[in-house]
Amino acid sequence: MEKMSCAELATRVGQMGQLASIRRLVSDDGQGRGMRVFEVNNGALAFSVYPDRGMDIGHASYKGTPLAWMTGNFEVAPAFYDVAGNEWLRTWGGGLMTGCGLTNVGGPSEAAGGPHGLHGRLSHIPAEEVNTSAAWSNDGQYTLEVSGRIRQCKAFVENLSLTRRITTALGSGAVTVRDKVENCGFQESPCMLLYHINLGWPLVDAGAILEAVPHQVEPQTDHAASGIDSWPQITAPIPGFAEQVYYHTIPADGDGLATMRLRNPKLGISLAVTYRTAELPWIMQWKMMGEGEYVLGLEPANCFPEGRDKFAERGLLRMLAPGESFETYVKIEVA
Repeated sequence: MEKMSCAELATRVGQMGQLASIRRLVSDDGQGRGMRVFEVNNGALAFSVYPDRGMDIGHASYKGTPLAWMTGNFEVAPAFYDVAGNEWLRTWGGGLMTGCGLTNVGGPSEAAGGPHGLHGRLSHIPAEEVNTSAAWSNDGQYTLEVSGRIRQCKAFVENLSLTRRITTALGSGAVTVRDKVENCGFQESPCMLLYHINLGWPLVDAGAILEAVPHQVEPQTDHAASGIDSWPQITAPIPGFAEQVYYHTIPADGDGLATMRLRNPKLGISLAVTYRTAELPWIMQWKMMGEGEYVLGLEPANCFPEGRDKFAERGLLRMLAPGESFETYVKIEVA
């Protein structure tokens, strides 16, 4: 799309919704019935935002090419959430980005305030103060934004909030997620946060490869260690493949940002995940080359996906003091 100014476009379209828009819809079928779905389209990048699922991002495409892997569940309303054990998997739809946290990431945990199910509650909490905007910004870009606030509160335990802003611009291949996490309570609280970015076919395909500057890689298990030499390589689907997870510590650049990129030579495109390491020191790689479950996860995080009990044993668990907050930055960009 040719880049034009506001004045130039005003002579060519009846309204900007002809080129870029946010449509506020409600699902009307199956397990997703009654759930809000915001369809964002900037003319190049299109994606769904789920305000009722912790402001997650679902289906996504770039110039018609699908980017995200979706589970067989697809879109499921939060009312079906079951905190027990690994039941989170029954209501998880995959999608471009799922929020995991805020007091547990990884396997189920019995830590104080629990039980804590797989990957925590964040993805199943409806947002409040939800807003959308589509307007010209001061830098001359037509900007689309969805914002909302998610509260995770349990009386006498935690009182955390996450305020999210999801932004993109006309013709851009990038979507940026900015979160502010705050302890609104009067006692210290653990805070675990992971951005579960799920990439799927045809972006994920045999011959695609992960790229990053030289850095430290730690396998999660002995099985992952057996495949560590080929962690960057994407294969065709493999029957019976068992997932492999790697913890990457990528050094930040001069702006405090780190990047991991999936490049697909066959499509001639790549997708980069960029994040600020001050708040999110690590990026997880979830390599799942199974049949039907053919997905690559790139997951910036302030923790490892081991469950709160195990991660606390490492002495790295982030604790938020009363009134303390921090802000994260994650950008997903296709080129």
